Amino acid sequence: MPRKPSNSLASLVAGCMLAGAATFAPMPAAAEDWSGQVTLYGWGAGVTGDFTPFTDGPTLSFDKSLSEVLQDLDGAFFVTGLARRGDLVLFADFTYSASSREGLLPPVGAPASGEVTIRSLTLAAGQRFDVGGGTTVDAMGGLRAWRLDGQVSVPLVGIRIAPTADFVDPILALRVNTPLADRWSLLGYLDLGGFGVGSDLTYQVAVTANYQMNDSLYLSVGWRHLYIDYSDGGTVFKGSMTGPLLGATWRF
Repeated sequence: MPRKPSNSLASLVAGCMLAGAATFAPMPAAAEDWSGQVTLYGWGAGVTGDFTPFTDGPTLSFDKSLSEVLQDLDGAFFVTGLARRGDLVLFADFTYSASSREGLLPPVGAPASGEVTIRSLTLAAGQRFDVGGGTTVDAMGGLRAWRLDGQVSVPLVGIRIAPTADFVDPILALRVNTPLADRWSLLGYLDLGGFGVGSDLTYQVAVTANYQMNDSLYLSVGWRHLYIDYSDGGTVFKGSMTGPLLGATWRF
């Protein structure tokens, strides 16, 4: 089983996150001074997948269709970002999603309920490459810190358990920005990590179309998928947050 990193490491990552800026929208390719952008966005994504709180315990499954995901969703908050100086790129992202589910536990049909809250904090740094035609590629490496809070309750048989997991994954990431037309650009982001250090596997894929309203404001629309496969002791979570997103970016 992967050994969990200390809380001090997660705190360090959180502190670094607060020092970064955030965006899913493009930035000018040439800049020697520090520049940054902050994006707040709505993401139609709840927790989907399977959660098992302990060995041989009941497995709680969250639905995968968008309408059912939104029905399960209790709350969510998302902010993502970028800061740059010359070819140096700093990327940061925070996600929060809480979902709950009620149903019957097979085979006895006992009423059961469960909750899963996922927090992830991604920090990466790397170099920007100009590949021509206005297209840039950011190659980065970094960390993603996770906190998983789960709860399963089966009152009829006296089961109530609420495991918590804190761990940090290494990640490798690519971010590609290319112009489409006047004021329009396309941004793609991909990262891959885990490698058995914290989780067995984590990856993220996002694609957005971005429209420049003025010198400081961008609007973005797209799709994002964040996946995790984690196990420690008897606690197993295999699931994701996925769905459409809509964001507004302020550049400074």
